[in-house]
Amino acid sequence: MILNDSQKWLLFVGIISLALVIYLLAPVLTPFLTAALLAYLGDPLVDRLEQWKLSRTVSVSIVFVGLFLFLTLIILLLLPLLEHQLSYLLGNIPRYIDLIQTEVLPDLAEKLGIDVRQFDLNILKENLSQYWQQAGGLAMTVFSSVTKSGLSIIAWLANLILIPVVTFYLLRDWDLLVARIHELLPKQYEPVISKLSKESDETLAAFFRGQFMVMLVLGLVYSAGLWFVNLELALLIGMMAGLLSFVPYLGFIIGVMAASIAMLLQNHELFQLIPVFIVFGIGQALEGMLLTPLLVGDRIGLHPVAVIFAVLAGGQLFGFVGILLALPVAAIIAVILRHMHEQYKASEFFDSGSCE
Repeated sequence: MILNDSQKWLLFVGIISLALVIYLLAPVLTPFLTAALLAYLGDPLVDRLEQWKLSRTVSVSIVFVGLFLFLTLIILLLLPLLEHQLSYLLGNIPRYIDLIQTEVLPDLAEKLGIDVRQFDLNILKENLSQYWQQAGGLAMTVFSSVTKSGLSIIAWLANLILIPVVTFYLLRDWDLLVARIHELLPKQYEPVISKLSKESDETLAAFFRGQFMVMLVLGLVYSAGLWFVNLELALLIGMMAGLLSFVPYLGFIIGVMAASIAMLLQNHELFQLIPVFIVFGIGQALEGMLLTPLLVGDRIGLHPVAVIFAVLAGGQLFGFVGILLALPVAAIIAVILRHMHEQYKASEFFDSGSCE
């Protein structure tokens, strides 16, 4: 696919204009992009139900109800528990600092010969207490201003109601919308664009529908295992490790470190770390031998560093909307770069260089 100069400029202007529109309309786009993501995740299930001779509307209704029941169940079950454990953690940080100051540092000084007098954690505790008071006052101020602003509440409720409504209509008309877009493709470039679109869809499907399930299952496995070994912050650390597992070994490393520190502060015994290591070892074995091969395979094609950079860059440029768009855009860019690499390897320029 070779573009002339005018087409290149038109493509460049189109990309810049689209980025500007997204930046300006970011607050409005959030519920629509969230709904589009949910519809994208649910469309394969709708297509499968249609193969069982159900109508599109009935199939969409079944998937729609199941999807939102699942999300509601997660919110109702997990969020209160996570909020409780987070409050527990914040409330016990001063106690943890005292333990480090009175037990951990003197023990290090005795065994390693380190001068710990320079580590005055009382100043840290005072600063944290001061910041917590300011944060609490700020939170109350924000909450008060929001409750007094009827427009803010109406806007928040409108977005909350808009997501399921838009999701339903996008699910119902998903195949029709894809077909309409396909009809608009220039005939000259249609084969290449279709090929790139299919590869992008496979990459996104592998990540969203596969990797997200791996993250959720790992979070539950880690949380259950840490709860079984009586770690007080089991759910918070387990779910954090599961959510960070989209980068290979990142969730495992951070989870082991956080769980080990929490277990030491809780029980003050080194041998209590053995059950923690066993829990994360079992999680890693399940991920490598069962979850990733079964749910994801080798189709993602996104380097972990590219995933991290895409999410951070999207959030920096466009806020929450940028985070929602980061991985789809990164997947499309990765597919285009692979296509360009293939074109370069097949070009006369590459062949002429190798012949010399």
